[in-house]
Amino acid sequence: MNVKKKNWAGYAAFVCGLLYAVPHFWWGLGVSVGFPGDYATAPDEAESRIIGYWIMGALAVFVSLFGLSFVYPWGEKLPRWLKVIPAWVGCVGLSIWGFSFFVLEFQFAIGRVVSAPAFASQDASPMAAWGYVWYALFLGWGISLGFAAYIESKVTKINSHY
Repeated sequence: MNVKKKNWAGYAAFVCGLLYAVPHFWWGLGVSVGFPGDYATAPDEAESRIIGYWIMGALAVFVSLFGLSFVYPWGEKLPRWLKVIPAWVGCVGLSIWGFSFFVLEFQFAIGRVVSAPAFASQDASPMAAWGYVWYALFLGWGISLGFAAYIESKVTKINSHY
């Protein structure tokens, strides 16, 4: 008997990846909405725009599709380790990256640290508040990948008993 899986976390990882990708494309088109800092001071040479916006956006779309491998039947054709190991690596990396932002912001709030002179104007920009959105997204993406790997492991274990 094969237990059917409902890996909601795979969908969550997919959505988080797309939510990260889409703004990169509009930033590449010159739309500054949601940019975490002063968009006018961002590098404007073609190479920086291609790598920073278009390639990062395309890479995020590709990686977000990885989340769907935990949900759809085509993902069952992949070896289990090829899904679970990258998901745990993504979980740890993205969760630490997202969480560290909030730790740093807390440190700023209590006066434990101050902004480096090179970043003081960027940190003071009202657009810096978008950092809360993007780093919460990293945290959610990491946690959802961890849950997807955990659920995948549990379903594999249950199925192996039948």
